[in-house]
Amino acid sequence: MTGALTLYRSSIGKKAIMALSGLIGIGFLVLHMYGNLKIFEGPEYFNAYAAGLRSLGAPIFGHSHLLWIARLVLLAAVILHVLMAYQLTIQDLNGRPRQIRYMVKKDVQATYASRTMRWGGVILLFFIVYHIMHLTLGVVGYGPGGYRHEDAEGFHAYSNVINAFNNPIATIFYVIAMLALGLHLYHGFWSMFQTLGLNSYRTDRILRILAGAVSVVLTLGFIAVPLAVLFGFVS
Repeated sequence: MTGALTLYRSSIGKKAIMALSGLIGIGFLVLHMYGNLKIFEGPEYFNAYAAGLRSLGAPIFGHSHLLWIARLVLLAAVILHVLMAYQLTIQDLNGRPRQIRYMVKKDVQATYASRTMRWGGVILLFFIVYHIMHLTLGVVGYGPGGYRHEDAEGFHAYSNVINAFNNPIATIFYVIAMLALGLHLYHGFWSMFQTLGLNSYRTDRILRILAGAVSVVLTLGFIAVPLAVLFGFVS
């Protein structure tokens, strides 16, 4: 127990927790993107997919039980990820002598993604809250009657997505957030292997290429739906 607390309090332990919670987040993003792209198969298929999420694990799990377990695990991962990022930032700031003023700051071997990691994370945190209120709860971004909850006719996930992204402002905001996600993923995915001790001089280039591929695929996959709706390819 003492060893676990010591590891948690260390910067290495916090980075390890960030890496593992980030891995859970990446897994969710892959599945979420895959589900989003089902909208191109039409309203009947997409609405059936939305309904099918509630029956995952049946008959072992009850209606929506497994979905809620997944949500709680994801929520815990996000909270841990944000908490570790905050604590590491505080440690970093407290570790700098207050008397020293840097006239010129040089970022050695730092990418644009790594320099914007923290601010990108803050932007994504606010976006997650907005995204849940928008497409999950339907309490923002819709006009009267624009969002329909499950009723006797079933799910209306398809029409909710169409109504959401017919709004150019909502679509532009979503695309910008996904670009920020891509930058965050690129540096975070590569850093995860470094934190877990799976990186080396020989594998660094391969892991950077893999990180780039993951970030590009997820970014394009997520922005494909709102852009397709906005430009009328899906309606």
